[in-house]
Amino acid sequence: MKDFGLKKLYYSISEVSKLTELEQYILRYWETEFEQLKPSKNRAGNRIYTNSDIKLILQIKKLLRDEKYTIEGAKKILSDPNNNTLAHSKKYIPKVKSSVTKNTNVRSLKRDLEEMRKFLVDLRSKI
Repeated sequence: MKDFGLKKLYYSISEVSKLTELEQYILRYWETEFEQLKPSKNRAGNRIYTNSDIKLILQIKKLLRDEKYTIEGAKKILSDPNNNTLAHSKKYIPKVKSSVTKNTNVRSLKRDLEEMRKFLVDLRSKI
């Protein structure tokens, strides 16, 4: 998780909204969609978020906004017990089929695609 400069045990929804750059209504909506996101409430009934809640929100944001998953797709990834939001992306990079054709243009294209796939896998591992 990023270092937000605030060192607290609990954050209000307005603080989390600023930290994650998400509107408060989006945070409330995600609570209804993602069972893992259940911030506690204080005696006044206000939501209080922990650092792990904020980390989860940032994972959800990354899946939905950066990786372009649907809510259902993000739910599947987050419900996976072996969830690693960076590692999951690797399995969606297709491999080039191993069948070899006699056409040299196709071979060259396959070689270029395989190099590009390796580059993308390597790039994902560095993120």
